[in-house]
Amino acid sequence: MSTRQTGLERTNEFIHRHAATLAVVPVLIVTLVFYFGSTIWSVAMSFTASKVFPDMSFVGLRNYKRLFGDNLWSLSIQNLGVFLVGSLVSLALGFFLAVLLDGKNVGERVFRTIYLYPMAVSLIITGLVWQWLFNPSMGLQQFFRDLGLKDFVFNWVGDKNKVMYAVVLASVWQGTGFYMILCSAGIKGIDSEVWQASRIDGISKFRMYLEVIIPMMKFTFVTSFVLLAIGAVKAYDIIVAMTNAGPGGHSEMPSYFIVDMYTNRQNIALGASGSTMLLLIVLAFMIPIGVINLLVKKRK
Repeated sequence: MSTRQTGLERTNEFIHRHAATLAVVPVLIVTLVFYFGSTIWSVAMSFTASKVFPDMSFVGLRNYKRLFGDNLWSLSIQNLGVFLVGSLVSLALGFFLAVLLDGKNVGERVFRTIYLYPMAVSLIITGLVWQWLFNPSMGLQQFFRDLGLKDFVFNWVGDKNKVMYAVVLASVWQGTGFYMILCSAGIKGIDSEVWQASRIDGISKFRMYLEVIIPMMKFTFVTSFVLLAIGAVKAYDIIVAMTNAGPGGHSEMPSYFIVDMYTNRQNIALGASGSTMLLLIVLAFMIPIGVINLLVKKRK
């Protein structure tokens, strides 16, 4: 009996000591099985002859040759670059708004709520709203024409040369408030003694932000850029809601291309090739950023 009690006590003591680790184990198992497992599966499928159903016949790099010969994939990569660069406007505007609202200004909370509100709207809703705004028969174009401006044109969604700018504009509207909050937290995290020293030295606010505050917020900007890059890579729902990759595929994005291959075009292998290439693109961005952060921390 005492032996059983001792064993039970040891078990309870072990559980008590390692409760946090044991709580994480199910999450680790799910991550390994479903995340890394599906990643490995996708990479493996990219070297097979799979179409509608998995076919494990090895075909080498045939799918990658076909992928890079596909004009829609090339266009989607170009659009990814446009979307990522255009999304940087969200960060710039977010920082600018954070600077304007820094301090105890009248109505600061009201303006913060207004700027942050678009983030509460899903990208599907954002895409639909901006699709209506760009609609030539019921959006801003028709509104201004009803006011008498008969030559006013605002149909970016229907213009293959402007459609990505329309998508970027909608994304910037939706994401600026989030980056404003990040930058605002970064500004407020700076030691008050830095501000006091600048006042004593008579440094202007513009010069203070330019030469002191922005360099001190480098990790905030790195974090924001990583989040921007993740958002650009994942951009799918706003494309579906706003343009459905039109007109003529000119708003195609890699994530849309991959999902379209898996579902509508029923080509598992080509979709897996696209997802593998997208993974390599992400790693090409994330690994250097991680290495730079590690080197900076070591220097400190």
